[in-house]
Amino acid sequence: MQQIINFVIRNKTSLLFLLLFSISIALTIQSHTYHKSKFINSANFLTGGIYQSASNVSNYFDLKTQNEILIEENNKLRSQILNSLDSSTVLAAKIDTITYGGRYRIQSAKVINNNYASSKNYLTLNKGEKNGVKEDLAVITSKGIVGIIDNTSKGYARVLSILNTKSRINAQLKTTTHIGSLEWDAKSSAIVQLTDISKFAPVKEGDTIVTGGQSSIFPQGVPIGTVNSFVLDISGDTYTIDIKLFNDMTNLSHVYIIENLDIEEIKQLENPINE
Repeated sequence: MQQIINFVIRNKTSLLFLLLFSISIALTIQSHTYHKSKFINSANFLTGGIYQSASNVSNYFDLKTQNEILIEENNKLRSQILNSLDSSTVLAAKIDTITYGGRYRIQSAKVINNNYASSKNYLTLNKGEKNGVKEDLAVITSKGIVGIIDNTSKGYARVLSILNTKSRINAQLKTTTHIGSLEWDAKSSAIVQLTDISKFAPVKEGDTIVTGGQSSIFPQGVPIGTVNSFVLDISGDTYTIDIKLFNDMTNLSHVYIIENLDIEEIKQLENPINE
């Protein structure tokens, strides 16, 4: 307490000046409308900036939650579209599909491991058997296909990536009904190959390639990529087409798992026990 009193005594002149200066400023602001409005605007700007900064910090730490909410909302919308339409429909970001009332169920998942540097690449998802995930379910993003689930545990699932030399997926030219097999030659993570396309198919660079209608795993019309180049095979009867993928397979975070609810019925029909 004595130190405070000593400080006031030592600086009484300066403190008196500051007090009188503050009073004069206050009287000036109160007596002049222009100065008063400027002061209020400046104060509002300062407090608004503080609130905005606080909001930005709060939003930043809440991004994960908000992203998860948006993903779930997108998931619900995709399911509604898949299960309510019987014609080609744009889901989002180039995803076209043909569905049959109540045929597909979709759930979101997060990629927790992604291999793309070897000839046989896999991804690991944070959903598994307890979430209803099982083998032979399709995996896509909002841009295009990713692969097929080939192994599951209670809480996780492994995906056979399209960047795997064992992968074979039915695919077609979007503008025609020419069907081929989507494969990978292990040369580039951005390019896959579509083989066995008839030489009579009207192929040109830039054409869109989508999943075909002869698969019980992928809905028809899910985008894959565009024609980068093509050559006739040695036989001269079919094309091998290089496809530039829509997906950046080296940068995958959230995906969608698609389940065909009719797949068991289809399998029983195609593989009868007493044939």
